[in-house]
Amino acid sequence: MNMEATYISKRFLDLSKQANRKGIVTFSDFLSISEQSILQQNKDKLESEYQMSGGYEYAERQMVAFIPDALFYEWNYPMQCIRIRPAYPKFAEQLTHRDVLGALMSLGIERSKIGDLIVNEAEMFFFAKEEIVPYILEQMTSIRHTVVTLEVSSENRIDYQPRFEKKEAIVTSIRLDAVIAAICNISRSASLHMIQEGKVFVNGAVSLHNTYYCKPGDLLSIRGFGKVQFGETLGVTKKDRVRFSYQLFI
Repeated sequence: MNMEATYISKRFLDLSKQANRKGIVTFSDFLSISEQSILQQNKDKLESEYQMSGGYEYAERQMVAFIPDALFYEWNYPMQCIRIRPAYPKFAEQLTHRDVLGALMSLGIERSKIGDLIVNEAEMFFFAKEEIVPYILEQMTSIRHTVVTLEVSSENRIDYQPRFEKKEAIVTSIRLDAVIAAICNISRSASLHMIQEGKVFVNGAVSLHNTYYCKPGDLLSIRGFGKVQFGETLGVTKKDRVRFSYQLFI
């Protein structure tokens, strides 16, 4: 474990201890997929239970709540959803995820204070720790050359469904390296190399071994490629190869 991972794991343990010692729910910042993997690797060392949320189902960046054994109050994640709309839609540019993130980072905000950013044709929104929301609302008036208006959603969760593209592939087995090779259209040796380099995550945990057999519903995050959800096996071909389905997040 490198120094950064060691620091992150110690932070998780400290938040867990604080939760039990003070009898309150403690919270992390928004975690990247790599940080979520470190959390899973250390879950047996924690002194409290924990839950995670990114504000909607399948959120990539998630906040952790460390929950003490004896808890006598209701709690909410300290995050808020901010919706962005162009003030003058007729003159608005076509903004991208990078544009929105760049505008936020230009305000001097740490990436860990911001959750997922969703940019589609209908609207744009992002999640942020509530402590920095007033600052964002005051300072963020434009993205690129587009004047925008921001408003806070009344809920800290939203009913947003990511878009999927349904696909199928054929492999010799549903072992992880074979599945990754088929999805990414690369050789099996290249797939194995990606796994060994820690670039493949299964359900939020880094997978360094190719011997894992994929199961229906598994979320596979592949660094440099994207995220897919393994579907199900659809049968065997005449050459004894396995056909499977998956959903590519787009």
